[in-house]
Amino acid sequence: MLSIWAAALFFVAVSGVASLHAAQDAATAAATPPTSLANALPADAAGEEIFRLACSTCHAPDGGGAPQSIVGFALPLPNGHSFPDFTDCATNTVEPLADWVAVTTRGGPIRALDRHMPAFGDALSAEQIEQVVKYIWSFCEDSSWPRGELNLPRAFFTEKAFPENETVLTTGITGAGARAVTNQLVYEHRIGSRGQYEVAIPFNAQQSDAGGRWSRGLGDVELALRRTFYASTERGSIFAAGGAVTLPTGKENEGMGNGFTVFEPFAMWGQILGTNGFLQVHTGYEIPSDHNLGRNEGFVRTALGYTLGQDHGFGRVWSPMAEVLAAKPKGGPTEWDVVPQMQVSLSKLQHILLSVGVRVPLNEREERKPQVLTYILWDWFDGGFFQFWK
Repeated sequence: MLSIWAAALFFVAVSGVASLHAAQDAATAAATPPTSLANALPADAAGEEIFRLACSTCHAPDGGGAPQSIVGFALPLPNGHSFPDFTDCATNTVEPLADWVAVTTRGGPIRALDRHMPAFGDALSAEQIEQVVKYIWSFCEDSSWPRGELNLPRAFFTEKAFPENETVLTTGITGAGARAVTNQLVYEHRIGSRGQYEVAIPFNAQQSDAGGRWSRGLGDVELALRRTFYASTERGSIFAAGGAVTLPTGKENEGMGNGFTVFEPFAMWGQILGTNGFLQVHTGYEIPSDHNLGRNEGFVRTALGYTLGQDHGFGRVWSPMAEVLAAKPKGGPTEWDVVPQMQVSLSKLQHILLSVGVRVPLNEREERKPQVLTYILWDWFDGGFFQFWK
């Protein structure tokens, strides 16, 4: 049901994007308060001076956020938050430059944030806005935190090197041969500046063979740890490595699990290409605990894509991409797949994302059939699932 709902939502979003875009522009224009800084700031004002004159009343000179007695209106804000603490690196580093620029240019309502955040687009040039944002970044004094520019769009199989706080529910439907509906719930939790642990829980329903009886139940649960070892915003590069263990929690006799433990060292590389392009590579090696039941298998997964933002980059974000997957079991042929897909942001804060794609086997097609895929991603660190939609 989730896959059908997500696919329907995807096509509704596509067909209605023009009218929704116009409505959002009108709502933003009505809700965003203007500024009166055009004549108040020196024409050559740069980052630190702009922050001191235009931002520090609410955000405090040290970036920690001013109290209610200073700002003159009630705190916490209607969305339940007080001012962000820019000295907190977890808050300061997670969003890319484009999101900071959007809120500074158009005001809080562009991302469904509080209306007290005014729009500075008419008072400051694009260069000045970028300067003040980068000055705000300096309040995080720990350079080990990777910046949000390196948080590249998530593909279905090629995992990211950026440490995340996300929950992702992925559904796959196989309609040919032995039919199957696979669901996997992935919970990711960041550990400090560069670490992450992950739990993946599969719930599947599948036929034993074409036209056969259906089996339903829990699959093999995976636990993983990884760390980002290199991150450079200047070079647009990020590298991470770690290990995973897949436990035999599924029913082997019903095809829900392997019946043995699998150990997997892995590594991931992400690279920004040009302004909005990206390349991600994910490689690993699977080692079964029982070589009488399973075989060693190496894999390489790549994702190549491009990100497009509506409304001059301030609105809904679309990321078309394609994955190429290669898996080589010991003693067997290499299995090749391609996975064209489209990711789109749903909430105005862009913390809820939808992706739809299809996995197409290129060889060994007698046993491997095409699979329709979809996921819903919730970046829960940014806020609740039902927050920041309007």
